[in-house]
Amino acid sequence: MADDFPLDPARPIAGGAAQGDAVQGDGVSGDGVSGDATARYDRLAHSKALDYPVAIGKRFFEIDGLDLGALLALELFTTVIPLALIGFSYANGFSESFSVGRVMIRQLHLAGEEAELVRSAFGTGAKLKSTWTVFGLASFLVWGIPMSSLVAKLFAKAWRRTRLPFLQEVFRGAGWFALFLGTQTLTANLTGGRPHDVVSVLRAVVSLFPTFLLWSLSPPILLRGGGIGWRQLAWCGLIGTIIDALLLRVATRVFLPLLLSGWVPFGPIGVSMTLMTWCTVIAAFFVVTACLTAVVWERQAPTELVFQFQTGAIRNR
Repeated sequence: MADDFPLDPARPIAGGAAQGDAVQGDGVSGDGVSGDATARYDRLAHSKALDYPVAIGKRFFEIDGLDLGALLALELFTTVIPLALIGFSYANGFSESFSVGRVMIRQLHLAGEEAELVRSAFGTGAKLKSTWTVFGLASFLVWGIPMSSLVAKLFAKAWRRTRLPFLQEVFRGAGWFALFLGTQTLTANLTGGRPHDVVSVLRAVVSLFPTFLLWSLSPPILLRGGGIGWRQLAWCGLIGTIIDALLLRVATRVFLPLLLSGWVPFGPIGVSMTLMTWCTVIAAFFVVTACLTAVVWERQAPTELVFQFQTGAIRNR
């Protein structure tokens, strides 16, 4: 693993001796490791000694994962869901006979009151045709900027790195949001109902690749600096695929109908409450993914390299 992270022998962990000047404000000085840097080093060593579940849980609460998850859930509900509705309607030619509600009923195998509730909550694809304009799409896409900025903040806190400068965060975040929408679209096009033949099984397997791509590329896009080898990127992609495409997909099929059944007495607003609640679940999975990939990177990369990135001794790009 260490071969993926060649250290500059002229750059000591304490920072300033070989560089000829001190690194100010990062807890590192030319005379050696300061008290703050020592505390960070001890924290890193303690974190690496913990079992994975404990380390992930501590990291989750260390970064205020509940607050970040709640904010991200709001962004998912107000940005991603409307874009998904418009995208599905466009893909079906804004047909009067198409309804996202029918798709949900089929995918989640709903029946009875739950099916009727979902059917009544969504209009037809034709009603969304008026939003298929530059202004209409831009009004939703612009909200992708704060969402991507929030995800960048989430990764920076989970990986214990300083955030990108504002303009870099905006441009990189826009690229990440485009990647997010693209991979979600590919996944939706490749997945269908329950696999029932060889072709559908193959499609289900191939549908995992966009998710793998999203999560393997998220750290280098959203994080300041490098220090992530290809093996670690592969691990990030694998972790994201297991959590997002497998665990979350199974949880959606099992628990979303149960959640919806509890909101039936509230009528169409119950569908909105169900979706908002489920956006919170998805956001929590996002936070856990960021924490788990960070913990895995810290344990696979050389300790000196991790310490330098987390203290700013390496000047991040």
